[in-house]
Amino acid sequence: MLTLPFRKTRVISLMGLLVITLCLLFACAKRGHDPHAMILRQVNDQQSAKIQSSNSQININIASAKELETLPGIGKGLAERIIEHREKYGPFRRSEHLILVRGISDRRYRAIRNLISVE
Repeated sequence: MLTLPFRKTRVISLMGLLVITLCLLFACAKRGHDPHAMILRQVNDQQSAKIQSSNSQININIASAKELETLPGIGKGLAERIIEHREKYGPFRRSEHLILVRGISDRRYRAIRNLISVE
């Protein structure tokens, strides 16, 4: 009769271990991409394309701070840093070099790359 309770506790502990393992697996599962973020990204790309078609590109080598502030994601401080960088190191040779300015991330650059030029 001692073997019966031992088996029950062993089965219960194994089931508990299984439940804990399953919980950990579900907690570590990767989440899918947020569909809302993808839609927002598409809308932003479409808006950037509309802005580009309606306005000419801004030359970042001669643009004033006010002109730079019209770009999405570029505020007063960032516009001033772009001008400071341009004055210190000379004109940008390529629009990609804008990433060298502190505060311009790859993501921010991709949002404005169709709106700027260096010519």
